[in-house]
Amino acid sequence: MDIDPRQELGRWAEDLAAAHLESAGYRILDRNVHYPVGELDIVAEHGEDLVFVEVRARSHPEEVHPAETVTARKQRRIVLAAMTYCQDHAIGDRMIRFDVVAVLSRDGELEVYQNAFEAGR
Repeated sequence: MDIDPRQELGRWAEDLAAAHLESAGYRILDRNVHYPVGELDIVAEHGEDLVFVEVRARSHPEEVHPAETVTARKQRRIVLAAMTYCQDHAIGDRMIRFDVVAVLSRDGELEVYQNAFEAGR
């Protein structure tokens, strides 16, 4: 069975992002959590915050910056998935945030955008 090149790129980017986030003090709780409303790439704790991380990589990042591909529609799906995650895990009164990791090259260059978007926007 052949692996889709996009899936391979996504898996590699998520592995790279998770390793980087761990080295930056994040504690990875879950990865690749799927719900009918959306998918969560990485769920982590950073300090007191529960963080939902969207990882984006492009085959040709010079054409479109990976972070720019997190559209308003994608943000809504991530927020809905995060709400479902919080319900499933009985997460009550806790600060949450949404970060984006943009993988810029196969050399492992990446950028982390903390608080990249809010649930209400």
